[in-house]
Amino acid sequence: MTTQATTAEPMNSSMRWVRWANLAFMLYVLLVAVSMVSSGFKWSVGEQAKTLFEFASHPIAGLMIGLVATSLIQSSSTVTSIIVGLVAGGLPVETAIPMVMGANIGTTLTNTLVSLGHARCKDEFRRAFASATVHDFFNLLAVVIFLPLEMMFGLLDKVSSWLVSPMMDAGDMSMKGLNFMKPLTKPAVEVVKGPLETFGNMGGVVLIFIGIALIFVAITAMGKLMRSLMVGRAREILKSAIGRGPLHGIASGSIVTILVQSSSTTTSLMVPLVGTGVLKVRDVYPFTLGANIGTCITALLAATAISGDNAVFALQIALVHLSFNVLATLFIFGIPLLRELPLKAAFFLGELATKNKMAVAGYLGLVFVAIPSTILAVTA
Repeated sequence: MTTQATTAEPMNSSMRWVRWANLAFMLYVLLVAVSMVSSGFKWSVGEQAKTLFEFASHPIAGLMIGLVATSLIQSSSTVTSIIVGLVAGGLPVETAIPMVMGANIGTTLTNTLVSLGHARCKDEFRRAFASATVHDFFNLLAVVIFLPLEMMFGLLDKVSSWLVSPMMDAGDMSMKGLNFMKPLTKPAVEVVKGPLETFGNMGGVVLIFIGIALIFVAITAMGKLMRSLMVGRAREILKSAIGRGPLHGIASGSIVTILVQSSSTTTSLMVPLVGTGVLKVRDVYPFTLGANIGTCITALLAATAISGDNAVFALQIALVHLSFNVLATLFIFGIPLLRELPLKAAFFLGELATKNKMAVAGYLGLVFVAIPSTILAVTA
């Protein structure tokens, strides 16, 4: 028995090291994939970029594109990483900002779907559905407040420009100081790019799709590896986080989401705990706001893969994502009247959903299908 125990321990340790090595490799794949999207975009679009961006230039259309893309993919990290690559390829920052906001709303669909698992018990379902939709309503309220401010004053554009300005060379937009990633990613991009050059501009389109596919693979694998490596530590943080005050909850939500690399996972984890009565909706509310902030790490990592003239803009859009979530948390959660609005809306919808299950289908269909598709059709 003792011999078996002593041999099992080194094996577990060696497996842990293998997982850490795989995680490092997947991070490298993510950085290469974002570089591919950027290179492919520059290659395929070229001078026609302005025409291509005309459709998304309306802020509401950009918001809906981000919302629909994230609802379909169910990963705001993936969508924001793709947006980072597109900005590096020439997509204007002001066009990309509403897309990032839309990604915040789209990612809330997962925990709402998770709450349906409690549909058999009315009390459980009421609590679970309220716990899930408080995240939805907070992000919707954040967009209602900050999108008009962005359209009128360019608030997030200015804040992110100020944050990124120390990283620029004096009066220069090249960000030469951040080009340390280029020697690491360029060889891998060139290996894939070489055979595609025979297809002309279509080769750029293929490179974009390969990059997007690799972003999917990398973020999915990173999430699984982080969960397997950090599950114990994340659970400890989770246990100590709830009920120790809102600031502690926000900080813990950020840390756990960074550890598991997915805000959907973090917030979905809360839903069954609230549904079964272990936690209250009001307790997990700050934790979900921390998850919003923690999920920004992926886009910031993706931005380090970019080099060249647009590198500063790629970093800027990643900082837009972070600024938006931090400012929304400070503004909405910091004002008692606004803080209560998502809770009241979630409790109301939870009560409505227990009386009529069609309210759930109506809510999901309206927020994630009907409104986005109607707005996209009108703006097109």
